Amino acid sequence: MSLLIGNNVVASIHYTLTNNSGEVLDSSEGAEPLAYLHGAGNIIPGLENALVGKATGASLQVTIAPEDAYGEVQPELVQVVPREAFQGVDEIEPGMAFEAQDPQGQARRIIVKSVADDEITIDANHPLAGVELNFDVQVVDVRDASEEEVAHGHVH
Repeated sequence: MSLLIGNNVVASIHYTLTNNSGEVLDSSEGAEPLAYLHGAGNIIPGLENALVGKATGASLQVTIAPEDAYGEVQPELVQVVPREAFQGVDEIEPGMAFEAQDPQGQARRIIVKSVADDEITIDANHPLAGVELNFDVQVVDVRDASEEEVAHGHVH
């Protein structure tokens, strides 16, 4: 009996991620498969749930709603800040990404949305927030996780 994907199992998958327009957003093609510890929150919840019970060799196509992926767009995460917030940065242009700390001290990626004189509009939402995600997945391998992997919460 082959091992099935479930908690405390390491699954290795090849995947292609597209949006609803068919644009490829990410893929493991041409690279090593993505190995993750199931049940440890290493991948988005919707994809993790879709993989439960699958075995090596399984293929699936699954569409993940934003609430089971990177969440909905949170308007409060789009803010206008003064240019002084970017001390030491001479050129600020839309699309630039920066690391910033949120009020809880967590590192958060922000994207510059627009620049107007001394005001910069930034967005701290995940770039895929609010986006329905389409995964084409092939399960390459399924194995028991080691005690150390389970204790650390990720694959070694």
